[in-house]
Amino acid sequence: MTEEHAPRPYTLVAELTYRCSLRCAYCSNPVHPELRRGELDAATWVRVFREAEELGVVQLHLTGGEPLLRDDLEELVAGARAAGLYTNLITSALPLTRERLLELGARGLDAVQISIQGTTETDTLRIAGRAGLREKIEAAGWVRQAGLPLTLNVVLHAENIDEVPALIDLARSLGAARLELANTQYLGWALRNRDALLPTPAQIERARDAAAAARAANEGTMEILFVLPDYHRGVPRACMDGWARRYLVAAPDGVILPCHAARAIPGLEFDSVCDRPLAWIWRESQALGRYRGEDWMPEPCRSCERRAIDHGGCRCQAYALTGDAGATDPACRLSPRHDLVRAAHDRSRVARAAGNRAPLKLEYRSFRSAHPKGG
Repeated sequence: MTEEHAPRPYTLVAELTYRCSLRCAYCSNPVHPELRRGELDAATWVRVFREAEELGVVQLHLTGGEPLLRDDLEELVAGARAAGLYTNLITSALPLTRERLLELGARGLDAVQISIQGTTETDTLRIAGRAGLREKIEAAGWVRQAGLPLTLNVVLHAENIDEVPALIDLARSLGAARLELANTQYLGWALRNRDALLPTPAQIERARDAAAAARAANEGTMEILFVLPDYHRGVPRACMDGWARRYLVAAPDGVILPCHAARAIPGLEFDSVCDRPLAWIWRESQALGRYRGEDWMPEPCRSCERRAIDHGGCRCQAYALTGDAGATDPACRLSPRHDLVRAAHDRSRVARAAGNRAPLKLEYRSFRSAHPKGG
Protein backbone atom coordinates (compact mmCIF):
# COMPACT_ATOMS: atom_id res chain seq x y z
CA MET A 1 0.00 0.00 0.00
CA THR A 2 1.36 3.45 -0.91
CA GLU A 3 2.40 6.15 1.57
CA GLU A 4 -0.59 8.20 0.36
CA HIS A 5 -2.95 5.52 1.62
CA ALA A 6 -0.96 4.57 4.72
CA PRO A 7 0.75 7.71 6.06
CA ARG A 8 3.22 7.56 8.89
CA PRO A 9 1.57 7.37 12.35
CA TYR A 10 3.04 9.65 15.02
CA THR A 11 1.15 8.66 18.17
CA LEU A 12 0.14 5.38 19.77
CA VAL A 13 -2.67 5.61 22.32
CA ALA A 14 -2.36 2.48 24.45
CA GLU A 15 -5.59 1.83 26.37
CA LEU A 16 -4.04 -0.51 28.92
CA THR A 17 -7.31 -1.30 30.70
CA TYR A 18 -10.94 -0.26 30.84
CA ARG A 19 -10.93 -0.64 34.62
CA CYS A 20 -11.10 2.73 36.34
CA SER A 21 -11.29 4.40 39.74
CA LEU A 22 -13.86 6.89 38.42
CA ARG A 23 -17.28 6.63 36.75
CA CYS A 24 -17.23 9.80 34.64
CA ALA A 25 -20.49 10.65 32.91
CA TYR A 26 -18.57 11.69 29.77
CA CYS A 27 -16.26 8.66 29.56
CA SER A 28 -15.07 7.61 26.10
CA ASN A 29 -14.75 3.92 27.03
CA PRO A 30 -17.24 1.52 25.39
CA VAL A 31 -20.83 1.59 26.62
CA HIS A 32 -21.60 -1.98 25.64
CA PRO A 33 -20.06 -4.65 27.91
CA GLU A 34 -19.39 -7.04 25.02
CA LEU A 35 -16.83 -4.56 23.67
CA ARG A 36 -14.84 -4.68 26.93
CA ARG A 37 -12.77 -7.85 26.86
CA GLY A 38 -9.50 -8.99 28.45
CA GLU A 39 -6.16 -7.22 28.64
CA LEU A 40 -2.85 -7.87 26.90
CA ASP A 41 0.01 -9.05 29.08
CA ALA A 42 3.09 -6.90 29.58
CA ALA A 43 5.27 -8.81 27.11
CA THR A 44 2.78 -8.28 24.30
CA TRP A 45 2.42 -4.57 25.09
CA VAL A 46 6.20 -4.14 25.00
CA ARG A 47 6.34 -5.88 21.62
CA VAL A 48 3.65 -3.51 20.34
CA PHE A 49 5.69 -0.53 21.56
CA ARG A 50 8.73 -1.77 19.60
CA GLU A 51 6.66 -2.35 16.47
CA ALA A 52 5.10 1.09 16.82
CA GLU A 53 8.52 2.77 16.95
CA GLU A 54 9.63 0.83 13.88
CA LEU A 55 6.51 2.07 12.11
CA GLY A 56 7.41 5.70 12.86
CA VAL A 57 5.55 6.41 16.10
CA VAL A 58 7.36 8.83 18.42
CA GLN A 59 4.75 9.48 21.15
CA LEU A 60 3.06 6.97 23.43
CA HIS A 61 0.06 7.81 25.60
CA LEU A 62 -0.57 5.26 28.36
CA THR A 63 -4.24 5.56 29.19
CA GLY A 64 -7.38 3.60 29.96
CA GLY A 65 -9.61 3.40 31.99
CA GLU A 66 -7.02 4.02 34.67
CA PRO A 67 -3.53 2.78 33.72
CA LEU A 68 -2.40 2.89 37.36
CA LEU A 69 -4.60 -0.16 37.96
CA ARG A 70 -2.09 -2.21 35.95
CA ASP A 71 0.29 -3.78 38.47
CA ASP A 72 2.87 -4.07 35.69
CA LEU A 73 2.80 -0.40 34.65
CA GLU A 74 6.45 0.04 35.63
CA GLU A 75 7.43 -2.78 33.27
CA LEU A 76 5.43 -1.17 30.47
CA VAL A 77 7.09 2.22 31.00
CA ALA A 78 10.54 0.59 30.96
CA GLY A 79 9.63 -1.21 27.74
CA ALA A 80 8.49 2.04 26.15
CA ARG A 81 11.75 3.73 27.12
CA ALA A 82 13.72 0.84 25.66
CA ALA A 83 11.77 1.26 22.42
CA GLY A 84 12.72 4.95 22.30
CA LEU A 85 9.21 6.36 22.71
CA TYR A 86 8.28 9.60 24.48
CA THR A 87 5.86 8.31 27.09
CA ASN A 88 3.01 10.25 28.66
CA LEU A 89 0.89 8.84 31.49
CA ILE A 90 -2.76 9.92 31.25
CA THR A 91 -4.35 9.35 34.62
CA SER A 92 -6.99 10.37 37.12
CA ALA A 93 -4.19 10.12 39.72
CA LEU A 94 -6.43 7.75 41.69
CA PRO A 95 -4.70 5.73 42.99
CA LEU A 96 -1.17 7.17 42.89
CA THR A 97 1.52 7.29 45.53
CA ARG A 98 4.66 9.43 45.59
CA GLU A 99 6.79 6.28 45.69
CA ARG A 100 5.16 4.79 42.62
CA LEU A 101 5.48 8.02 40.67
CA LEU A 102 9.19 8.19 41.46
CA GLU A 103 9.61 4.58 40.34
CA LEU A 104 7.77 5.29 37.09
CA GLY A 105 10.05 8.27 36.52
CA ALA A 106 13.10 6.12 37.18
CA ARG A 107 11.84 3.58 34.62
CA GLY A 108 11.59 6.25 31.94
CA LEU A 109 8.26 8.09 32.19
CA ASP A 110 8.53 11.44 30.40
CA ALA A 111 5.33 13.34 31.30
CA VAL A 112 2.08 13.11 33.25
CA GLN A 113 -1.43 14.32 32.42
CA ILE A 114 -3.96 14.44 35.25
CA SER A 115 -7.69 14.77 34.66
CA ILE A 116 -9.62 17.34 36.69
CA GLN A 117 -13.43 17.38 36.73
CA GLY A 118 -13.96 20.66 38.61
CA THR A 119 -12.62 22.96 41.30
CA THR A 120 -14.46 21.44 44.28
CA GLU A 121 -14.99 17.98 45.72
CA THR A 122 -18.71 18.42 45.04
CA ASP A 123 -18.02 19.02 41.34
CA THR A 124 -15.74 16.00 41.18
CA LEU A 125 -18.28 13.76 42.90
CA ARG A 126 -21.11 14.97 40.67
CA ILE A 127 -19.28 14.23 37.39
CA ALA A 128 -16.87 11.41 38.26
CA GLY A 129 -19.10 9.48 40.65
CA ARG A 130 -16.60 9.85 43.49
CA ALA A 131 -14.64 12.63 45.16
CA GLY A 132 -10.86 12.89 44.85
CA LEU A 133 -9.86 16.48 44.07
CA ARG A 134 -7.60 16.64 47.13
CA GLU A 135 -5.73 13.53 45.98
CA LYS A 136 -5.40 14.95 42.45
CA ILE A 137 -3.93 18.20 43.76
CA GLU A 138 -1.48 16.29 45.94
CA ALA A 139 -0.46 14.09 42.99
CA ALA A 140 0.10 17.16 40.82
CA GLY A 141 2.56 18.41 43.44
CA TRP A 142 4.43 15.11 43.33
CA VAL A 143 4.71 15.34 39.53
CA ARG A 144 6.23 18.82 39.77
CA GLN A 145 8.60 17.72 42.56
CA ALA A 146 9.72 14.79 40.40
CA GLY A 147 10.66 17.23 37.63
CA LEU A 148 8.14 15.83 35.16
CA PRO A 149 6.08 18.08 32.87
CA LEU A 150 2.52 18.36 34.18
CA THR A 151 -0.58 18.71 32.03
CA LEU A 152 -4.04 19.20 33.49
CA ASN A 153 -6.92 18.07 31.31
CA VAL A 154 -10.48 19.23 31.88
CA VAL A 155 -13.39 17.90 29.82
CA LEU A 156 -15.76 20.86 29.61
CA HIS A 157 -19.55 20.61 29.68
CA ALA A 158 -22.53 22.49 31.10
CA GLU A 159 -21.70 21.41 34.65
CA ASN A 160 -18.22 22.99 34.79
CA ILE A 161 -17.73 25.32 31.82
CA ASP A 162 -18.60 28.40 33.88
CA GLU A 163 -15.65 27.52 36.11
CA VAL A 164 -13.03 28.05 33.38
CA PRO A 165 -11.47 31.10 35.11
CA ALA A 166 -11.22 29.14 38.39
CA LEU A 167 -9.83 26.10 36.55
CA ILE A 168 -7.14 28.30 34.99
CA ASP A 169 -6.24 29.67 38.43
CA LEU A 170 -6.02 26.12 39.80
CA ALA A 171 -3.73 25.01 36.97
CA ARG A 172 -1.49 28.04 37.51
CA SER A 173 -1.28 27.40 41.25
CA LEU A 174 -0.24 23.79 40.60
CA GLY A 175 2.53 24.81 38.21
CA ALA A 176 1.04 23.04 35.20
CA ALA A 177 3.00 23.45 31.99
CA ARG A 178 -0.15 22.88 29.93
CA LEU A 179 -3.89 23.14 30.52
CA GLU A 180 -6.21 21.40 28.09
CA LEU A 181 -9.79 22.68 28.14
CA ALA A 182 -11.45 20.20 25.82
CA ASN A 183 -15.18 20.44 25.24
CA THR A 184 -17.01 17.14 25.41
CA GLN A 185 -17.43 15.06 22.28
CA TYR A 186 -20.83 13.41 22.52
CA LEU A 187 -20.10 9.74 22.03
CA GLY A 188 -20.40 6.78 24.38
CA TRP A 189 -21.39 7.77 27.91
CA ALA A 190 -21.37 11.46 26.97
CA LEU A 191 -24.03 10.86 24.33
CA ARG A 192 -26.21 9.15 26.93
CA ASN A 193 -25.83 12.25 29.15
CA ARG A 194 -26.00 14.85 26.40
CA ASP A 195 -29.10 16.67 27.68
CA ALA A 196 -27.37 17.34 30.99
CA LEU A 197 -23.88 18.05 29.61
CA LEU A 198 -24.48 20.17 26.50
CA PRO A 199 -23.59 23.82 27.26
CA THR A 200 -25.31 26.82 25.74
CA PRO A 201 -23.67 29.02 23.07
CA ALA A 202 -23.41 31.82 25.66
CA GLN A 203 -21.50 29.54 28.03
CA ILE A 204 -19.14 28.55 25.23
CA GLU A 205 -18.41 32.16 24.31
CA ARG A 206 -17.72 33.21 27.89
CA ALA A 207 -15.38 30.27 28.39
CA ARG A 208 -13.55 30.88 25.12
CA ASP A 209 -13.03 34.56 25.98
CA ALA A 210 -11.70 33.64 29.43
CA ALA A 211 -9.30 31.09 27.93
CA ALA A 212 -8.06 33.57 25.31
CA ALA A 213 -7.37 36.23 27.94
CA ALA A 214 -5.57 33.73 30.15
CA ARG A 215 -3.53 32.43 27.21
CA ALA A 216 -2.17 35.91 26.59
CA ALA A 217 -1.57 36.56 30.30
CA ASN A 218 0.29 33.25 30.79
CA GLU A 219 2.30 33.21 27.57
CA GLY A 220 5.66 31.62 28.17
CA THR A 221 4.68 30.06 31.49
CA MET A 222 1.63 27.89 30.83
CA GLU A 223 0.19 26.71 27.52
CA ILE A 224 -3.61 26.90 27.46
CA LEU A 225 -5.52 24.94 24.83
CA PHE A 226 -9.25 25.50 24.36
CA VAL A 227 -10.93 23.01 22.02
CA LEU A 228 -14.21 24.34 20.64
CA PRO A 229 -17.11 21.88 20.47
CA ASP A 230 -18.20 20.91 16.97
CA TYR A 231 -21.85 21.00 18.09
CA HIS A 232 -21.48 24.79 18.28
CA ARG A 233 -18.96 25.60 15.55
CA GLY A 234 -21.01 24.37 12.62
CA VAL A 235 -17.94 22.60 11.24
CA PRO A 236 -16.78 19.14 12.31
CA ARG A 237 -13.60 18.34 14.16
CA ALA A 238 -10.65 16.77 12.41
CA CYS A 239 -11.24 13.76 14.64
CA MET A 240 -7.86 12.21 15.59
CA ASP A 241 -6.46 14.22 12.64
CA GLY A 242 -8.43 12.00 10.27
CA TRP A 243 -9.29 8.30 10.26
CA ALA A 244 -6.05 6.26 10.61
CA ARG A 245 -3.76 9.06 9.46
CA ARG A 246 -1.61 9.98 12.47
CA TYR A 247 -2.99 8.06 15.45
CA LEU A 248 -3.15 4.41 16.40
CA VAL A 249 -5.39 3.39 19.30
CA ALA A 250 -4.71 -0.01 20.85
CA ALA A 251 -7.62 -1.35 22.92
CA PRO A 252 -6.85 -3.33 26.09
CA ASP A 253 -7.27 -6.64 24.25
CA GLY A 254 -4.92 -5.62 21.43
CA VAL A 255 -7.43 -4.62 18.76
CA ILE A 256 -6.08 -1.68 16.73
CA LEU A 257 -8.48 1.20 16.12
CA PRO A 258 -8.35 4.61 14.43
CA CYS A 259 -10.01 6.20 17.48
CA HIS A 260 -11.41 5.26 20.89
CA ALA A 261 -15.00 4.74 19.80
CA ALA A 262 -14.59 3.09 16.38
CA ARG A 263 -15.38 -0.38 17.66
CA ALA A 264 -19.01 0.65 18.08
CA ILE A 265 -19.40 0.94 14.28
CA PRO A 266 -20.91 -2.32 12.96
CA GLY A 267 -19.57 -4.01 9.86
CA LEU A 268 -15.91 -3.19 10.48
CA GLU A 269 -13.59 -6.05 11.45
CA PHE A 270 -10.65 -4.53 13.30
CA ASP A 271 -7.45 -6.59 13.51
CA SER A 272 -5.56 -7.51 16.67
CA VAL A 273 -1.85 -7.45 17.43
CA CYS A 274 -2.40 -10.97 18.78
CA ASP A 275 -2.95 -12.12 15.19
CA ARG A 276 -1.02 -9.68 12.99
CA PRO A 277 2.09 -7.45 13.21
CA LEU A 278 1.28 -3.81 13.86
CA ALA A 279 2.80 -2.68 10.56
CA TRP A 280 0.56 -5.07 8.60
CA ILE A 281 -2.51 -3.80 10.43
CA TRP A 282 -1.61 -0.16 9.78
CA ARG A 283 -0.96 -0.67 6.08
CA GLU A 284 -3.30 -3.52 5.11
CA SER A 285 -6.26 -3.57 7.50
CA GLN A 286 -9.49 -3.05 5.57
CA ALA A 287 -11.10 -1.41 8.60
CA LEU A 288 -8.32 1.17 8.99
CA GLY A 289 -8.41 1.83 5.26
CA ARG A 290 -12.20 2.17 5.10
CA TYR A 291 -12.37 5.93 5.79
CA ARG A 292 -8.75 6.89 5.20
CA GLY A 293 -8.20 9.58 2.58
CA GLU A 294 -11.02 11.11 0.54
CA ASP A 295 -12.34 8.41 -1.81
CA TRP A 296 -15.08 7.36 0.64
CA MET A 297 -16.50 10.86 1.04
CA PRO A 298 -20.07 11.70 -0.01
CA GLU A 299 -21.21 15.16 -1.01
CA PRO A 300 -20.97 17.81 0.27
CA CYS A 301 -17.68 16.55 1.80
CA ARG A 302 -16.21 15.41 -1.52
CA SER A 303 -16.22 18.90 -3.04
CA CYS A 304 -15.78 20.89 0.19
CA GLU A 305 -12.70 23.09 0.48
CA ARG A 306 -12.31 21.92 4.11
CA ARG A 307 -12.07 18.21 3.24
CA ALA A 308 -8.29 18.18 3.78
CA ILE A 309 -8.72 20.07 7.08
CA ASP A 310 -11.46 18.19 8.90
CA HIS A 311 -11.23 14.96 6.85
CA GLY A 312 -14.99 14.62 6.77
CA GLY A 313 -15.41 14.89 10.54
CA CYS A 314 -16.02 12.08 13.00
CA ARG A 315 -17.14 8.72 11.60
CA CYS A 316 -18.24 7.54 15.04
CA GLN A 317 -20.39 10.62 15.51
CA ALA A 318 -21.88 10.19 12.06
CA TYR A 319 -22.85 6.63 12.97
CA ALA A 320 -24.08 7.50 16.47
CA LEU A 321 -26.42 10.20 15.13
CA THR A 322 -27.48 8.89 11.71
CA GLY A 323 -26.80 5.14 11.79
CA ASP A 324 -24.42 5.54 8.83
CA ALA A 325 -20.68 5.89 9.50
CA GLY A 326 -20.17 7.06 5.90
CA ALA A 327 -22.56 10.00 6.22
CA THR A 328 -21.48 13.61 6.46
CA ASP A 329 -20.89 14.40 10.13
CA PRO A 330 -24.11 16.08 11.35
CA ALA A 331 -22.01 18.60 13.28
CA CYS A 332 -21.32 20.24 9.90
CA ARG A 333 -23.80 22.97 9.01
CA LEU A 334 -23.74 21.65 5.42
CA SER A 335 -24.78 18.14 6.45
CA PRO A 336 -28.23 17.01 5.28
CA ARG A 337 -28.76 15.88 8.90
CA HIS A 338 -27.52 18.97 10.72
CA ASP A 339 -31.05 19.14 12.11
CA LEU A 340 -30.05 16.35 14.51
CA VAL A 341 -27.55 18.65 16.21
CA ARG A 342 -30.00 21.55 16.32
CA ALA A 343 -32.61 19.21 17.85
CA ALA A 344 -30.07 18.14 20.51
CA HIS A 345 -29.65 21.77 21.56
CA ASP A 346 -33.42 22.17 21.71
CA ARG A 347 -33.85 19.04 23.85
CA SER A 348 -31.13 20.17 26.24
CA ARG A 349 -32.74 23.59 26.70
CA VAL A 350 -36.16 22.02 27.28
CA ALA A 351 -34.74 19.51 29.78
CA ARG A 352 -33.06 22.26 31.78
CA ALA A 353 -36.19 24.40 31.76
CA ALA A 354 -38.29 21.46 32.92
CA GLY A 355 -35.85 20.83 35.75
CA ASN A 356 -36.07 24.47 36.81
CA ARG A 357 -32.27 24.68 36.55
CA ALA A 358 -31.78 21.81 39.00
CA PRO A 359 -28.99 19.40 38.05
CA LEU A 360 -30.24 16.79 35.62
CA LYS A 361 -29.80 13.11 36.39
CA LEU A 362 -26.59 11.55 35.05
CA GLU A 363 -25.97 7.99 33.92
CA TYR A 364 -22.54 7.06 35.24
CA ARG A 365 -20.03 4.87 33.48
CA SER A 366 -20.23 1.27 34.61
CA PHE A 367 -17.85 -1.61 34.13
CA ARG A 368 -19.06 -5.16 34.42
CA SER A 369 -17.01 -7.88 32.79
CA ALA A 370 -15.04 -11.00 33.55
CA HIS A 371 -11.76 -10.72 35.45
CA PRO A 372 -9.14 -9.37 32.98
CA LYS A 373 -6.26 -11.49 31.79
CA GLY A 374 -3.45 -9.02 32.44
CA GLY A 375 -2.49 -6.33 34.91
